[in-house]
Amino acid sequence: MNILVVGSGGREHALAWKITQSPRADRVFVAPGNAGTDYDGENVDIQPNDFAGLIRFAKENDVRLCVVGPEGPLAAGIVDAFEEAGLRAFGPRRSAAELEASKVFCKDLLRHADVPTADYQTFTDPEHALRFLKDREDVPVVVKADGLAAGKGVVVCAGRDEALQAVEQIAQQRAFGAAGNRLVIEERLDGQEASVLAITDGQTIVTLEPAQDHKAAFDGDTGPNTGGMGAYCPAPLVDSSTLHWIEEHVLVPTVHAMKRDRRPFRGVLYAGLMMTKQGPKVLEFNVRFGDPECQPLLMRLRTDLVDVLEATVEGKLDQLGPLDWDPRPAVCVVMASEGYPSNYKKGHQIRGLVDADMLPDVKVFHAGTAMSNGHVVTVGGRVLNVTALGDSIPKAKLNAYRAVKCIRWPGAWCRKDISDKAMR
Repeated sequence: MNILVVGSGGREHALAWKITQSPRADRVFVAPGNAGTDYDGENVDIQPNDFAGLIRFAKENDVRLCVVGPEGPLAAGIVDAFEEAGLRAFGPRRSAAELEASKVFCKDLLRHADVPTADYQTFTDPEHALRFLKDREDVPVVVKADGLAAGKGVVVCAGRDEALQAVEQIAQQRAFGAAGNRLVIEERLDGQEASVLAITDGQTIVTLEPAQDHKAAFDGDTGPNTGGMGAYCPAPLVDSSTLHWIEEHVLVPTVHAMKRDRRPFRGVLYAGLMMTKQGPKVLEFNVRFGDPECQPLLMRLRTDLVDVLEATVEGKLDQLGPLDWDPRPAVCVVMASEGYPSNYKKGHQIRGLVDADMLPDVKVFHAGTAMSNGHVVTVGGRVLNVTALGDSIPKAKLNAYRAVKCIRWPGAWCRKDISDKAMR
């Protein structure tokens, strides 16, 4: 069957690459895609927010399944639009996507479902938020914009002064626009973060192998938050017994709570967790594959992804057997443009991609790239996701950074410590 992947980043490249490996996939379209997806699939010049254009293209090209990558279209109701047009789409409907689109909704649901999370307060008036911070003990907190902010609307604060600046930036200076109409201020949790993703049709939950993202820009988890500078899978931090606990105390009650709220959840349920001394606590939920967690996950997945996606859409996940994983770990290193996550220049020609892709057990997923005059050039902040398998995490890391060394453009940079936490 023909399949349409919506999005243009590294996650969408990984999805398209994996889907093309299925004997059930005929043509794989990516809208709008990037330089890499046009190699592994067929790019379509339609933006993710152009629902009418995407639906028209799907009908004209006999697309039997749409796979939505980014959170924006999901929150805007792309799955609802496709279903109303009589088409099948993988992902949650708009009402269920609010689990990511609104931090306030997410925190309230976690509280009502008795899912472990940080204590919090919500605010609609920045003056009330500032007064709350000034009147309380000077302790570390996290300030979050309520709405979608491309993974950057969260400020981890060491104390009151930083928190006051964060409130001013988000709610008064409107750094993230309407996403800052409401704020969440919560206690700062200590520990390591872990990502546990599951696929659910609203009845059955299929938990994927645990992963770990690296949000901070620089080595040693320093610098500003980003959309993610690298990831690895599996994460030894989450052993089998801990994963079972997360399923029982986080994933199951969340899916049940969404169903009770008449927002049945179908798609990828991604729990961002802090592994505290008191046990795992939910930092946030995402409603799609993580980026860059998706890349090492799909490098390791041996099961036909099309079978998994279709079973989810049809409500038949209970008929799917256990997922088959490559036992080797995978490490993904994000190569970024100089200046990211702030301002950066575009249009640099990227060299060495063929050499990197020819290395064994390596796949270079494109994120912020495009074709210009026959050359691959940079157009985004996170440009490439260099992903590699290895017999151990150190070997996977070595393979990934060998490939990184093959690739060059002016100002290219990356973190040098992706996956080091797993080796401590």
